[in-house]
Amino acid sequence: MKLLSVVGARPQFVKLAPIDHAARAAGVDHVIVHTGQHYDPMLSDVFFDDLGIAEPDVHLGVGSGSHGVQTGAMLSALDAVVDAQRPDWVLVYGDTNSTLAAALSAVKLHVPVAHLEAGLRSFNRRMPEEINRVLTDHAADLLLAPTQVAVDHLADEGLVERTVLVGDVMTDVLFQVRDQVAGKPSPLVAELGLTPGEHYVSTIHRAENTDDPERLAAIATGLGGLDKPVVLLAHPRVIAKASAHGIELTQGSLIAHAPLAYPDLIAAMLGSAGVVTDSGGLQKEAFLLRVPCTTVREETEWVETVELGWNVLANTAGEIAAATARPRPDETDAAPYGDGHAAARVISELQVRA
Repeated sequence: MKLLSVVGARPQFVKLAPIDHAARAAGVDHVIVHTGQHYDPMLSDVFFDDLGIAEPDVHLGVGSGSHGVQTGAMLSALDAVVDAQRPDWVLVYGDTNSTLAAALSAVKLHVPVAHLEAGLRSFNRRMPEEINRVLTDHAADLLLAPTQVAVDHLADEGLVERTVLVGDVMTDVLFQVRDQVAGKPSPLVAELGLTPGEHYVSTIHRAENTDDPERLAAIATGLGGLDKPVVLLAHPRVIAKASAHGIELTQGSLIAHAPLAYPDLIAAMLGSAGVVTDSGGLQKEAFLLRVPCTTVREETEWVETVELGWNVLANTAGEIAAATARPRPDETDAAPYGDGHAAARVISELQVRA
């Protein structure tokens, strides 16, 4: 079987790692296409090194741009790649512009498409990610759902016959990396002179939080007013947005810092008092690590993290402060995101259906 994976952003590289390992173990011809959606080395190349992923076979180098420009450039470039490779499956990951572009390219060329992390819904159509995931699910031939909640969403949309529950591949790689860094000090703590367990790790990147200068300024001020140091792992796009509008990302308790290599990120989270983020991946990673999470959004696709008490939605400075200062949640042995063997199930499903 020949499998073509299309990735372009940090969460997709994390999901790619266990898929690549499982594909190689099963003797699958795995072609990796990197769109270049995230082109900063700390958001791209370092993940391939740290997670032991094979080098991309094709790098499109698309870079930044508006949603239409970026998606269009990817779609144009991917047509030639898919046509030249003619794989048995094109595998798309998550909810980025790379996801949608690859799905559209493949389906129009009559190449079967599988969507990893299918069925997630925020039910907020203002989010570009929501549009990407809904359109991709309805275009794809096989929907690889990470949770029962995702399966139920797909059933509600009439897609149950294309759906398979495989678990969450991010659980696979997180457990592996967690075990590698367990007991080791966080490099971030040493670099910044922080006290272990007495700081927060933060990422803010979604358009609804960064495109409006007033909103971004309010979040920065809110994080700067927290009771412990807050290390903001700032995407280059966020730094550019803040700089253009004169917003200080280092103020009060807030410390702006470059993104971390994935093992260092996991170590930083394990050594923290909590996570403050708008990232879907980080919400889930925090839960799996049993680190309290505060999500700066009005809704989340990962509802299990909220239902189990490990994640709280917060939008104002007061809500963020209250959420981060809350008592530690009740311990749980719930495993809504699988057992760490999702990638092997994904490859098996693709092989059976090739």
